[in-house]
Amino acid sequence: MSPWRALLLSMALLATPVVHAAECELQLGHGWPPATENHGSAVEALLAGGASPALSLTWLPKRGVESGLMLLPSANGGDWTLRHARPPDRVDERDRSGGSLRRVLRVDQQPEVLEVPIPAALATRLLEGWQRVLQAGVPAAREARFHDDDLLTLVIGGERVSGLEPDCGAAELMMEQADELVDLADEEDADDRLEGWQDLQRSLDELDGELAAAG
Repeated sequence: MSPWRALLLSMALLATPVVHAAECELQLGHGWPPATENHGSAVEALLAGGASPALSLTWLPKRGVESGLMLLPSANGGDWTLRHARPPDRVDERDRSGGSLRRVLRVDQQPEVLEVPIPAALATRLLEGWQRVLQAGVPAAREARFHDDDLLTLVIGGERVSGLEPDCGAAELMMEQADELVDLADEEDADDRLEGWQDLQRSLDELDGELAAAG
């Protein structure tokens, strides 16, 4: 390879992270999107069942059943609890009885709840890593916008961010980790869970690298 081509290739490689960062704009904002809070709050309350999660991720699809992922701290400093919950039927429904269409929030259901212990150090690392993703990708002044699509809302440390599911950058990796957590909440074998925790640690290492490169 000629020195000139080698120089051009080096410049292109150096520019790649910048280009990717510019192209990755998250469709997320702070707070609730318009016309979403009543539905979202009802789902969160139903799935939390009175618990106070340190991290709560709730999926609010345009159609179909809602679901939620939570990290619950231990009261005695031991393992945290990983919870995945979903109601048997959609919470936000339209009732056509009586000759008129009205909105009904079906909170009189018993959700299916899956729980497993998760090491406290891993849980706090996940929480801190996801906080950093949101701080880097969601400007403080940006409010959540209305989207006529599947939504999610994520609460960490009392701060809420809502919008469309990320599909780029470190936030996409964060959502891949969320999918892994959903699977692990249904894993009964302790050895398989241990392997899953190790995979998550490696994924968090990758997340740290992405955030460092973008920063």
